[in-house]
Amino acid sequence: MKDQPKAILAALLNALIIGLSFLFVKMALTAASPFDTVAHRFTVAFVTASIPLVFGWIRLSIKPREMLAILPLALLYPVFFFGLQTFGLVYTTSSEAGIITATVPIFTMIMAAFFLKETSTWLQKLSTLLSVAGVVFIFAMKGAGTWTGDSVGAVLILLSALSMAGYGVLAKKMTKAFHYIDVTYMVSVIGFVSFNVLALIQHGSEGTLSAFFEPFTQPTFVIAILYLGILSSLVTSFMTNFALSKMEASKLSVFSNLSTIVTIAAGAFFLQEQIAYYHLLGALMIILGVIGTNFLGKKQRAAQVGQPPKSLSR
Repeated sequence: MKDQPKAILAALLNALIIGLSFLFVKMALTAASPFDTVAHRFTVAFVTASIPLVFGWIRLSIKPREMLAILPLALLYPVFFFGLQTFGLVYTTSSEAGIITATVPIFTMIMAAFFLKETSTWLQKLSTLLSVAGVVFIFAMKGAGTWTGDSVGAVLILLSALSMAGYGVLAKKMTKAFHYIDVTYMVSVIGFVSFNVLALIQHGSEGTLSAFFEPFTQPTFVIAILYLGILSSLVTSFMTNFALSKMEASKLSVFSNLSTIVTIAAGAFFLQEQIAYYHLLGALMIILGVIGTNFLGKKQRAAQVGQPPKSLSR
């Protein structure tokens, strides 16, 4: 496909932004609770996404009666994904969560084969497993001996991983029916409404409504929430939906593992965290897995079909 390089570039930039986002999440959490952080994050995303509409720079092609069709997509991500992940991290460690979340490409490949009829060669399947194994290896070595064995946390994180995989598959179908800009905007709207309602309910029950906007008095929080809202929520959603309109969901999902490498590099550069041998070995496994999933077997499939695959662009 002629748009394949653009889709790959979008996936790479996506992994870069998400990989760096963990630094900004840490910054934000020093001033706000997890729920407030997510709520403010999607408020920024919604406001930013609305500016081009207000000034007429872009127009949505989706009709009001069609908006409900995107609701299941937005419930999977960001609502279920972030909600389940937030509560899951209360009962489990970040290393455990990282290992479980690394299974997203496997779930995506299975769901895509079943619901989207996406096919892949055995070399591509093995490459996906290699990439996932690289992430699991890094987190397992990093968190060796710290497994809590808490089944509640593990189940919640597993459900969040399934939500992300489901989003990739459903978004692939949605970008065939709707323009990816429409999908991105509606996801930001539903994320904004959902998380602000949840955060305000929490503050209302605790009698702390006056503290909802207090984090914005701290410059570090403002910087962090702008990055998380604009880049790590809105831009990544846009690039994900764009890439899904041009490439298979199973291929795109493997790129998410590259964010682990970016996170490790950012930790070493900004936080002076030490890089161990297992970081390098795991990173090599991830990179080889991503390359293999996206390029191995492409010629064989094209030869079997007898013609190049048709573009999914609208």
